[in-house]
Amino acid sequence: MNFKHLKYFVATAETGQVSRAAKLLSISQSAVTGSVRDLEALLAVTLFQRRAQGMELTDAGREFLPVARDILEKVDAAHQIHRGTSDITGSLTIAATYTVLGYFLPFHLGRLAQLYPGIDIRIVELNRQSIEEQLLRGQIDMAVALTSNIHRDGIETLTLLKSPRRLWVPAGHRFCDGGAVSLHSIAKEPYVMLTVDEAAHSSMKYWNSNNAHPSIKLRTSSVEAVRSLVANGQGVTILSDMVYRPWSLEGRRIETVVTDVEIPTMDVGLAVNRSIPLTPAKQALKSYFTSAFLSPKLQF
Repeated sequence: MNFKHLKYFVATAETGQVSRAAKLLSISQSAVTGSVRDLEALLAVTLFQRRAQGMELTDAGREFLPVARDILEKVDAAHQIHRGTSDITGSLTIAATYTVLGYFLPFHLGRLAQLYPGIDIRIVELNRQSIEEQLLRGQIDMAVALTSNIHRDGIETLTLLKSPRRLWVPAGHRFCDGGAVSLHSIAKEPYVMLTVDEAAHSSMKYWNSNNAHPSIKLRTSSVEAVRSLVANGQGVTILSDMVYRPWSLEGRRIETVVTDVEIPTMDVGLAVNRSIPLTPAKQALKSYFTSAFLSPKLQF
């Protein structure tokens, strides 16, 4: 096993498609496919289910993903020790949405503090509309947010992670026994709708575009409430892999199932005011994130 195996595996898992991973890494699709197959042979497990919609992680793949990320992060940390910490100084106000702040950003804040001790980073939690307004007014320096929701002129985004959305069901649910499930079949089940970070609005886009309508039992801004309700058999939902955890707070298991239509990914990334030049501190953060997510050629 080598670092390339891990790098290509993580890129495929995060993008959900070999073609996207190959484009992200600027290599051929055959190189990605061959590396993933070699890794599966070395581990003697199947890491992905190959489906028409893309590459879906198996249970073994999901278990291995944080391990692979951890190894790559530790290697990167070792390189940084050799290079020493940066002497870049400055202060930055970074806005983050609820989901990003809870499920994506904390680890990276710790790494940034180690690598750039001279940069004072202040974090504020804002919704998407406030992020757009404050970026355009120059009240915040940068945002880490759901880039799939940001479309205002004057704001440049850089997507780092595309998290697939899948159907969540309780363990033993009938949907676990078959293949991909249609939205019309899901519509017959009680549905728990997450509302935070415009999740309901994003959900209704793909429901409406497929001429289907969920039978909403409850709307809530709490991801943990959704998790517990699904795990306890009170409904199903469609949410991203980034917020997925296999167990509820009560210790009940949640399974995921693919749908028979392609559901848009939840895209996470950086946003800046296009008209304001990047300071050394902002450039350092951008470089860190592009390096951490294996896409050194992406630029604002």
